[in-house]
Amino acid sequence: MIELRRSADRGIASFGWLKSKHSFSFGRYYDPAHMGFSALRVINDDEVDAAAGFDTHGHQDMEIISYVLEGQIAHRDSAGNVKTLPAGEFQLMSAGKGIYHSEFNASEKDQLKFLQIWIQPNQFGGEPGYQQKEFKAEPGLTLVISPDGRDGTLQIKQDAYLSQLLLSEHDVIEMPVTAKRNFYLHLITGELELNGTVMQAGDGAKISKQTELKAIATQGPVKALWFDLP
Repeated sequence: MIELRRSADRGIASFGWLKSKHSFSFGRYYDPAHMGFSALRVINDDEVDAAAGFDTHGHQDMEIISYVLEGQIAHRDSAGNVKTLPAGEFQLMSAGKGIYHSEFNASEKDQLKFLQIWIQPNQFGGEPGYQQKEFKAEPGLTLVISPDGRDGTLQIKQDAYLSQLLLSEHDVIEMPVTAKRNFYLHLITGELELNGTVMQAGDGAKISKQTELKAIATQGPVKALWFDLP
């Protein structure tokens, strides 16, 4: 089964310095039909003005992923991490028993665009953790996050995997699905056809009880995130 979440139907938040589109209920946006999918709780598509950002705030027992599309994030947290996250890199912060952090646009003139993703963990408490890495821009699926940190991936506290999907126009790929798992595809750029269902940039697809899934890049280049979930 494939259930499409159109970009235009996402929740919208605007605070002057921040414009955000919410794939699932978040903050002031509430839709009981879109509370998350499996362990995936949040996908926020954020645009942050120059020199603006999120002041220090706290999290607990959540796996928080940031993926920068344009610009750079200036990150600071209560565990002592002071980092800059440039476009193309993935950041995974395990909140554990509790952590405070701030995220700002590191530029005084350029806009920041990034995806903020929350995944509910299957381990609670414990010390917070911070990981950051750039992965090669190779065609097809590139695993970036896994439960065991295999092959240099970032390690998450959940039976979940995140891959980067890159395709050129007209590329075709058989997606690795099984009826026993749940999958979610978030399309960042391009146009993609999934078993005849056409997706535009910003669209998401909930995929469950699926044994075959063919993806065709009908307009490229295609960039997407592929979630393999319990």
